[in-house]
Amino acid sequence: MDHHPTSPVIKFQISHRSIRRYTGEPIPSELLAALIRAGQGVASSSFIQAYSIIRVTRPEARAAIARAAGNQPWIEQAAEFLIFCADLRRVDAACRRAGAGPLEGWTEHGLAAVVDVALVAQNVLLAAESVGLGGVYIGGIRNDPETVVDQLQIPELVVPLFGLCLGWPAESPAVKPRQPLELILHQDVYRDPDPERLADYDRTMADYYAARGNNARRSDWSATTAKATQGKKREHLLPWLRRMGFFKC
Repeated sequence: MDHHPTSPVIKFQISHRSIRRYTGEPIPSELLAALIRAGQGVASSSFIQAYSIIRVTRPEARAAIARAAGNQPWIEQAAEFLIFCADLRRVDAACRRAGAGPLEGWTEHGLAAVVDVALVAQNVLLAAESVGLGGVYIGGIRNDPETVVDQLQIPELVVPLFGLCLGWPAESPAVKPRQPLELILHQDVYRDPDPERLADYDRTMADYYAARGNNARRSDWSATTAKATQGKKREHLLPWLRRMGFFKC
């Protein structure tokens, strides 16, 4: 059998770009439903399917969430805005129906739900890109998750983790260079990152940022990563997650 090193799916995966500008054309409801069904096609830990997706259509809700997420205007402008939630509420109902009592909220359950919803979201975006749509994930909703909870009436045991803007692209940004496989692929045992490889990658990213038509800047991967992590700790998240019924034990 002739095995080719690529496929249409692989091409879409490695050509992903975050799209923040859209044409304004709506996404047909039947296409949106197909994208959500594609998301459901992923594997699920013990098939618990611990996820929910909230489609946000109310302009006032989008505006409030956009402000809470750091004033990201594409949340209001995208044809569709979806909130992906780790959802243990149906799991709790199943435990009660089976006579096993209420879900006890162990860390394992929360982690399984987080993994479940992340896999679903990736499938949704890949399916969207395969039909010509573009999108961008919105982790900024974790800046102020209470606003999201209030706007969308989200109950305990459901945690909104990130959003996804979807629409027909009105821009075509370059693909960001990913780290070389030598940095992320380990053989049998873990290896600490090679400083020379990291330096090479910093130079690659510096060239990318400098050449970018929109939002060109002088930076590299290490500087950008340090700013993103050290400056964005979101200390409120753990107590909030526990109040929502996650990671209690």
